[in-house]
Amino acid sequence: MAGTETLDRSTWETALNQVTEEHQGELVTIEVLDPEVGHQYEANRLPFTTIVYDPQDDVVAVSVGGRSPRYPVVLRHMVWHPREIDVATQDTPEPAVRTVDKDGTATLITLFPQGSGTAS
Repeated sequence: MAGTETLDRSTWETALNQVTEEHQGELVTIEVLDPEVGHQYEANRLPFTTIVYDPQDDVVAVSVGGRSPRYPVVLRHMVWHPREIDVATQDTPEPAVRTVDKDGTATLITLFPQGSGTAS
């Protein structure tokens, strides 16, 4: 990702909590970029709930939905044993987080301000 910063592992929990705080309620697209299977969408412009890093279980969890009658269920995407987390810097059009797991599979989480998609 152009215009990104690779986070130090010691800052993952705080940095992802800040992303949640700043972007909760926006829309999110979750893309899995698997070197063997290829590019797959897990979620496309659904309401963003949280992104967290749990150091005890060594997992990044991204949650969508669960806050409206249109999307009443929370769906979670898990990245187990991440080895890298990158965040888009302020000069990018859409905020984004990229995680890379121990096997090299990348997950791209892109956030979109309200009004830029179809979810409500």
